[in-house]
Amino acid sequence: MANIKSAEKKNRQRIKHRARNVKHTTHMRTIVKKVTAAIDGKSGKGAAEALKAAIPALDRAAKHGVLKRKTASRKISRLTKAVAKLAAAAK
Repeated sequence: MANIKSAEKKNRQRIKHRARNVKHTTHMRTIVKKVTAAIDGKSGKGAAEALKAAIPALDRAAKHGVLKRKTASRKISRLTKAVAKLAAAAK
């Protein structure tokens, strides 16, 4: 347990930051799972709508430092590519 005032403050900050990171991470993962479930279910419209919700969630996670910027970009790109492939197959 921390005895020094600055260490106690750092501990309080760590707890707050972790709570924020967990919130953003779980929200992001849930939305990405919805997109992948829609892709696996061959639901073109559902996947496109879920992707519209996933892109801002991934960007927000990157903005808050939960994900690295390029990791978020890569995930968005891969999801977009998969949804586009599904839409092309439906035509």
